[in-house]
Amino acid sequence: MAQVRVLVGTRKGAFILTSDERRENWNVTGPFFGGWEVYHLKGSPLNPDRIYASQSSGWFGQVMQRSDDGGKTWNAVGNEFQYVGTPGTHQWYDGTPHPWEFKRIWHLEPSLTDPDTVYAGAEDAAIFRSTDAGATWQELSGLRTHRTGPQWAPGAGGMAVHTILIDPTNPLRMYIAISSAGAFRTDDGGETWKPINGGLKSKYIPDPNAEVGYCVHNLAMHPTRPDTVFMQLHWNVMRTDDAGENWNLISGNLPTDFGFPIEVHAHEPDTVYVVPITSDSEHYVHEGKLRVFRSRSGGMEWEPLTNGLPQKDCYVNVLRDAMATDSLDSCGIYFGTSGGQVYCSPDGGDHWQAIVRDLPPVVAVEVQTL
Repeated sequence: MAQVRVLVGTRKGAFILTSDERRENWNVTGPFFGGWEVYHLKGSPLNPDRIYASQSSGWFGQVMQRSDDGGKTWNAVGNEFQYVGTPGTHQWYDGTPHPWEFKRIWHLEPSLTDPDTVYAGAEDAAIFRSTDAGATWQELSGLRTHRTGPQWAPGAGGMAVHTILIDPTNPLRMYIAISSAGAFRTDDGGETWKPINGGLKSKYIPDPNAEVGYCVHNLAMHPTRPDTVFMQLHWNVMRTDDAGENWNLISGNLPTDFGFPIEVHAHEPDTVYVVPITSDSEHYVHEGKLRVFRSRSGGMEWEPLTNGLPQKDCYVNVLRDAMATDSLDSCGIYFGTSGGQVYCSPDGGDHWQAIVRDLPPVVAVEVQTL
C-alpha cells in the first residue's frame, strides 16, 4: 500500500505527517529544529529517504539540514553560501541603491535527474546549486548579475528567489520567481536568464511595459505541459502557454485575485487551485471563509471548495509554499495556514479534513508519495 509523507515547515520547527493511501489517519512527528523558522522542506524525487530543510534564525542565521532516512535523523550540511561575481547593488524600497546581502534560503528544489543535485533560492535574490547533496554550494551568478539586477527591489517579505520549477522534459530549463523582480527562465542550466514578464501589469509600476519589477507570488505547472505555467501575481492570476513569453489573465470569477499559493492537479493539467486573500493589506481569507478555489478549465471558471473548511469567523492566511499535491490515483491536495492547521483533501478538493490544528504558523507544505 502506498504511503504519503507531508513535510511541514513552520515558524517554530518542522513536522512530518504520514499516512497510508486512504489518508484518513495520520501520524505526526516533530518538532524538528524546535524554535527555528523552517522556510522550506523538500524531498528528492529520486531518493525517497532524502529530505532537505532550510533552517533559519535571526540569532544564528542560515543552516542547511539533510536527512537520509526519511526525516528520522538530520545532519547539518554545507552552509557556505557566498555571492560571486561583481557585488554591485539592487534597488531598495525607496529606489536608492542597496548592496546585495545573503539572508536566508527560501526554497529548495532537488534535481529530477541527479539524486545529489539540489537548487536553493536565496534572499537577496540568487540561486545556488549543489552537486554533492548539499555538502558544497555554488552560486549560478548569471541570475543575480543580470543586466536588470540593479532595478530589482524587495517585496513586503523581502527580495527572494522563492519559486523554482524544473522542466521534466529538459533539465536545462528552469523557471524561477522573485519578489519583486518577476519571473525568469533559463534554457542553459542557469548560466543565463531571461525575464519572462510579457503581459504582466502592476499599478505600482509607472511603465506599463516594464521588463522587470513585478511581484510574482508563485508559479506552478503540470509535468506533461512544461510550456504552460500558472502564476499567482501580487494581484491577478495569470497563465502562459509559451514558456513565459506572454501571460494572460485568468482571474475570471474569483472573489479576489490576491493570494499566494497556486497548484496544479497531479493528473489533470487544466485543474488549478488558489486560495484568495482579502487584499495586500488584509492578509486573511476573504469574508472570513476559508475557501480553496478550483478551476477545471485552466482558469476560465472557478468554483469554491468548502466542504470541511471553516466558513465563519476564519481569518488565517495561506503562504506561497504552503500548498502541495500528492501523486496518488485520487490526487490529494494539502495546505497549511497561519493558524497552524494543515488540511488534506484526498479527492482533489471535494472534501477536506484537518490533519493537525495546533502547529505554529505554517510556512511551507510539501508532499512525498512513497
